[in-house]
Amino acid sequence: MMPLERMREVLERLSLDAVLITDEKNQQYLSGFAFSDGCLLILKDAAFLVTDFRYKEAAEAEALGGYTVVIPEKRMDFLKKTMKDAGVRRLGFEGRALSYAEHKRYRESLRGVLLCDVGDGVDRLREIKSDAEIERIERAQSITDKAYAELLSVLTPKMTELEVAAELEYRMRRLGADGFAFQTIAVSGKASALPHGVPRPVKLESGFLTMDFGAEVGGYCSDMTRTVAIGRATEDMRTLYNTVLSAQKAALDFLCAGVLCSEADAVARRIIDARYKGAFGHSLGHGVGLYIHENPRLSAKNTETLLTEGHVVTVEPGIYLEGRYGCRIEDLVVIGPKGIRNLTKSPKELIEII
Repeated sequence: MMPLERMREVLERLSLDAVLITDEKNQQYLSGFAFSDGCLLILKDAAFLVTDFRYKEAAEAEALGGYTVVIPEKRMDFLKKTMKDAGVRRLGFEGRALSYAEHKRYRESLRGVLLCDVGDGVDRLREIKSDAEIERIERAQSITDKAYAELLSVLTPKMTELEVAAELEYRMRRLGADGFAFQTIAVSGKASALPHGVPRPVKLESGFLTMDFGAEVGGYCSDMTRTVAIGRATEDMRTLYNTVLSAQKAALDFLCAGVLCSEADAVARRIIDARYKGAFGHSLGHGVGLYIHENPRLSAKNTETLLTEGHVVTVEPGIYLEGRYGCRIEDLVVIGPKGIRNLTKSPKELIEII
């Protein structure tokens, strides 16, 4: 079933006459066209892609069937007339994507129309990925893997954290990425104990170097983390690294359709807590798609969501020792009926950069 048809099922379920889509990623998902100026207006028997002249030709060529591309001189006048003609009384909107000021403007302009927040109704549609979506994510992850392999051939302790991040981003771009899924993380030494540390213009410090990065292809993201040792790894470092790796392998073996997200988190957390109690401070993973962080969340708090075939999630346990160092290992996987398909091909044995 096409996204537009699925969105109309949401309209029916929420007793809405129409929905206004203003989130750019949801616009792309529902229409098949990425644009940054405009909105989608979806009614029960019509759908409009509302934008300006810059996107007209591309939108008409790329938008999925079922949409009429319109370039109104005054958008609000177009929306008002279209909804009045269609007898719209209940209009859905994305509360997460609409500012207070915008909500006020729509409320004042569309008098007689009740604005109803659809909550995560659209986001939920995106949870289960189609084969076409998975293909884009897989292409993005392939670029990410290749960039990492290239980096290892040039990585030296003389580089700075910023240089490492720049090398990864340059190589992802050169290998065909449309952009980056998020700001690249490359942190070393004591800074590796910061799960989302920011690369610094400092020479790589001895200890661990944690790199978290991803490419974007066709709007879809990849996500992976690898940790290497700068200099010789101590026995304590090897023990910590192998604990993270054991936790990740156990979680990967456990994952399949029908598993509770909280149970997946617990499999990895038990292994880490047995030796490093409290050092694994974030969840096991998260969904990935048009956004780098999507549902489902592989979290101890997510005790109701079952993993489903077609979910694409990260598996990224970590250990962080404040003032010393930290380590995270992350793969991107597709959930199947009896297990996973791991999209991440980069090796995971501990590498020393001498």
